[in-house]
Amino acid sequence: MAEKEKQQVKLKGQLKYYLQMPMVMTVLLVLMNIWIYQIDRKAGTLMFILLAVYAGIVVALYVYSKSAVMKDLIEFAAQYGIVQNTLLKELSIAYAILLEDGKVVWMNDCFQESFGVFQQQKLYLSKYIPQLNRGVFPKDVDERTQIEVSYEGREYIAELRRVWAEGFSDTEKLLQMPSEKEYFIAVSLRDVTDMNRYIRQNEEQRLVAGLIYIDNYDEVVASVEEVRQSLLVALVDRRINQYIARIDGIVKKMENDKYFVIFQKKYLEGLEDDRFSLLEDVKSVNIGNRIPATLSIGLGFSETAYAQSNDYARVAIDLALGRGGDQAVIKDRTGTTYYGGKREQTAKNTRVKARVKAEALREFITVKDKIFVMGHKMADMDSFGAAIGIYRAVAALEKTAHIVIDEISTTVRPLYDSFLKDISYPRDFFLKPEEAVDLADENSLVIVVDINRPYMTECPELLKKTETIVVLDHHRQSSDHIENALLSYIEPYASSTCEMVAEVLQYIVDDVNIPSIEASSMYAGITIDTNNFLNKTGVRTFEAAAFLRRSGADITLVRKLLRDDMEAYRAKAAIISGASVYKGMFALAMGEDLSIESPTIAGAQAANELLDINGIKASFVLTEHNGKIYVSARSIDEVNVQYLMEKLGGGGHLNAAGAQFDHTDMEKAMEELKEKIDEYLQEEGDE
Repeated sequence: MAEKEKQQVKLKGQLKYYLQMPMVMTVLLVLMNIWIYQIDRKAGTLMFILLAVYAGIVVALYVYSKSAVMKDLIEFAAQYGIVQNTLLKELSIAYAILLEDGKVVWMNDCFQESFGVFQQQKLYLSKYIPQLNRGVFPKDVDERTQIEVSYEGREYIAELRRVWAEGFSDTEKLLQMPSEKEYFIAVSLRDVTDMNRYIRQNEEQRLVAGLIYIDNYDEVVASVEEVRQSLLVALVDRRINQYIARIDGIVKKMENDKYFVIFQKKYLEGLEDDRFSLLEDVKSVNIGNRIPATLSIGLGFSETAYAQSNDYARVAIDLALGRGGDQAVIKDRTGTTYYGGKREQTAKNTRVKARVKAEALREFITVKDKIFVMGHKMADMDSFGAAIGIYRAVAALEKTAHIVIDEISTTVRPLYDSFLKDISYPRDFFLKPEEAVDLADENSLVIVVDINRPYMTECPELLKKTETIVVLDHHRQSSDHIENALLSYIEPYASSTCEMVAEVLQYIVDDVNIPSIEASSMYAGITIDTNNFLNKTGVRTFEAAAFLRRSGADITLVRKLLRDDMEAYRAKAAIISGASVYKGMFALAMGEDLSIESPTIAGAQAANELLDINGIKASFVLTEHNGKIYVSARSIDEVNVQYLMEKLGGGGHLNAAGAQFDHTDMEKAMEELKEKIDEYLQEEGDE
């Protein structure tokens, strides 16, 4: 039994075949000898004698030299192991072996020099480098984990690998390991401190491209005496040049109100921390001008190409202008960041832009046969009225348009039914989204009103079926706006989209004839969005209202249309009665289990009325509808609710905005809203 269990030392692999090769050659020589013997017996006999001598030598070498070869191999293997151990010990990369609990059992010289504290025995690596704990150890033998760590001011890339040691406890007398834990964790640490520093320096020296525009150049210059105009412009130039000079940047004036700037990226973080004080600095320039100058700043940064940085800067300045100006926008490959834009802007009195956009819109309409008009989901009166106005413009150009609308709110329902009953309008005057998608093709024209975000439109699929898209909106442009619009008329100064459409109507066709019901629809849109002409009303707002009134808008009808039924009035009263005050200046309210058709409208109305409470700077009402929570945010002038709602993924105006939560947990939504309010106050320095 003992002989059977005895393990004999044998050669294997290529060495075994190498030593057996002479015997194989002996067999071949024997065969050759037989063949030669048959041809010539004397030659065969002589070869047999020589073959016998050769075979004897081969057998002697194989039998008697095998032990010597084995001895030499064992000595070589031992020396090779020593060489390996020495090389690993003196390896220039820090290397250590850990147990499964993170305890260090072996380390090389480099590891010991870098982490002298480990000279003590049985130390846990995570005690000194918390990131290297059991939670990051690889779970499989083929898995390798890389993690960036730091120790005493040095930065390392740690690579962890699981090394199995099956049968280790059977052969090792000093260390006993459970069979299921017969493995080690090999850790190598590569010092990347210098490399990271060079990368950061290279990153910091990359150039940021920027564009600075004076938003209201014409208005500001016109507000001072002619002899002082050049001084005013010079003072603004000086503030801009001084600001950029502080960060070693270059400023190039391209036009009277446009500047190109360039500076190193390492200064960008400082500008962000400073929250672009240039915006406020320029406003302080006052030499008798009644209107303060405001700036829009667009900065772009690309890691790959400077030309791309310039393209990003142009996109950023377009976003800043589209959001009303008086702000800075930074765009890079990761996204867009906004600063400023927290004050209401002065509306421009000129209608040049409206006339230019109207002429461009007329050209699109005249060359298209299939025209679709749509607003946002759950259309309100402004969206509905603007769509009706665009329909009238298309009809005045002797073309046919279809209004895409799906869900009808209680506010819009009376007007919607009135159009359905009027036989002067075609049966396909209103289309469902699916009907519009089936009817549209690549040559169709889609006009989007009161929204510039594609996913919030009544039918996002319709935007993908055509290449000709026009956008008219009065909300601030967001970073996820409709990018492929051939004509984009976004005017944040306007009170409503109906106001913008009313202006366009006056230029698109001479002496346009607007039916009373259509004029009333647009007038109702202006009334709702201005809260009965109390919010965001300018000279052009009243001019648009006067135009609609002259066109036959029925004010009495509008008032009747905007009245609430008893249930909606009670729901609004319930929301207001349950409101609370947060931070002494914010009114917060929730509308839960409202048994009305359009709870979001009641929430918006409640938010407007909460502003009538003394000391309230902004109001926020949360209402549940169709498996979501809708936020209606309102303010008068001190709080930018649009900026707050953008933090929640929404948007809107400075004093009227909204957002959505994709759940119905009202308490969770309220807590998140409070967190965003706290962030806003901290940014404003009010806390």
